[in-house]
Amino acid sequence: MTELHGGCHCGKVRLVLRDSVSEVSECNCSLCRRVGGLWHYCGPEKLQESGSAVAYRQGDCSLDTWHCEVCGCVTHWTAVDPGYDRVGVNMRMFEPEAWQCLPRKFVDGASF
Repeated sequence: MTELHGGCHCGKVRLVLRDSVSEVSECNCSLCRRVGGLWHYCGPEKLQESGSAVAYRQGDCSLDTWHCEVCGCVTHWTAVDPGYDRVGVNMRMFEPEAWQCLPRKFVDGASF
């Protein structure tokens, strides 16, 4: 397991990810293709977020997509259902060395 520190462009939202990241996912859903997210999925206990993030609840109201209220960077998503034990962390909030050489998995979110 590694510990990665990152955050949004202006620094108002900070992330600490305590997990081993072996691949990242690219999704083509209507939101992800617009924000350019590069996602790592993990249990919510592995992500620590601090700062001034605000949520956008999209389409089917199953996810809250969090972004900085100042610079607008999308940092992560959480499930609305507290029983869903997974979050998505936008790896682009970390230095490129943490994700640029990882295998990428395509997620066809547009078909969901």
